[in-house]
Amino acid sequence: MLSVDNLRKEYRGGGVGQQVALNCVNLHAGHGEFCALSGPSGSGKTTLMNLVGLLDRPTAGRIRILGMPTDDLVDDQIAELRSRYIGFVFQSFHLLPRFTALDNVGLPLIYRGIGKQQRRTMAALALREVGLADRMMHRPDELSGGQRQRVAIARALVGSPSLLLADEPTGNLDSRSAEAIISLLKKLNEERGLTIIIVTHDPQIAARCPRRILMRDGQIVEDSASARLPVST
Repeated sequence: MLSVDNLRKEYRGGGVGQQVALNCVNLHAGHGEFCALSGPSGSGKTTLMNLVGLLDRPTAGRIRILGMPTDDLVDDQIAELRSRYIGFVFQSFHLLPRFTALDNVGLPLIYRGIGKQQRRTMAALALREVGLADRMMHRPDELSGGQRQRVAIARALVGSPSLLLADEPTGNLDSRSAEAIISLLKKLNEERGLTIIIVTHDPQIAARCPRRILMRDGQIVEDSASARLPVST
């Protein structure tokens, strides 16, 4: 499903010279895996998530999605691959305030050229799947934090992705809502066979995931799928 080989990411400029955010990162996730990516602030976990999600390009190394290499793709090809195979969930929801839940969920389908009526039909199915059949016509300010995150999850699911990336999906939620969101993601993982990677700083959330990956100083230092890893220098 996902293959990351010898990934490196450097940032330059800003008067601080070269900054290495990721160094020699290798990660392989199969179909239907549910992984937690954790580590202290500055460990590189969000950088890795952005690269895996094709929101940024690595300095070196290779990323394959469903066996497809991505390093030589032009921007339009990357956008197409991202649109069809990757779903994103963010801490801050990123919902448009003037749009209903239904139309927020249908937004990604516009870029596939899908007409309004079909978009709404597909969005309604996704909202039912996350338990919001009775909130479709509500706007974000009429929903709780947990409900807004469910809308965001439905939006990520509406295009039937193979890989779901969630960056601190419970970061803005109380403990009860956070637990409900993780339970929903586990259900989607089991029922859809969806590969899910969650970035989280919360050890309780990480403990709920079958596979736990720990990052430090731009490297993966521990992976429950392969025990403790040697750190490259």
